[in-house]
Amino acid sequence: MRNPVTGAPYSGVEVTTEQQVLAGGNTIQRQTTRTTYRDGQGRVRTETEMSRPGGTSGQTATTIRRITISDPVAGYIHEVNPQNKTVNSRAVRAPSAQGAARLRNPNGSSRPANTANANVQTESLGTQTINGIIATGTRVTHTVPAGTMGNALPIQSVRETWMAEDLKVPVMVKTTDPRFGTRVTQLTQVNRGEPDASLFQVPAGYTIQHGP
Repeated sequence: MRNPVTGAPYSGVEVTTEQQVLAGGNTIQRQTTRTTYRDGQGRVRTETEMSRPGGTSGQTATTIRRITISDPVAGYIHEVNPQNKTVNSRAVRAPSAQGAARLRNPNGSSRPANTANANVQTESLGTQTINGIIATGTRVTHTVPAGTMGNALPIQSVRETWMAEDLKVPVMVKTTDPRFGTRVTQLTQVNRGEPDASLFQVPAGYTIQHGP
């Protein structure tokens, strides 16, 4: 909403896989699928599907579906709940020139914020083709020094981002952290055509609620 991307429509499926290795070799794995549509005006629709465990009483897992429509043209965000056919709509104002400057420089001064950190290293990974899209890669390594949080040895978390420069969206993001495991998000099935305009409208027959 704050920085809509116009003139670069596309649709695609984002698949996020999270894996955590526990003591003894046991693993926990979760997967989330999200379909994204963006039109030439910068309006974005995301459809997310998440699996909810059935619990310990033998119940089967259920799939929860959520839809978000971000419309910077009209200045609204719509949260659509297909399960109970409701829509929560809230108006979002574009930031003023002063507010936009504060977003770019949170310290409030006219000088660029000093983001130098000896514990953060950034390196360029060049370009490569991922899922049929040319992407530019960046790796950021964050080190938590020994003793910072009671850790006997330094802890390193690594975030690798591959960005499609023409679409201005990440094609792949991989985060590795020994405390939380590995999380990989990939953009697949990319279609650069203009999505149907009806995708960015509130569905008919839904109860509309207004609020924060």
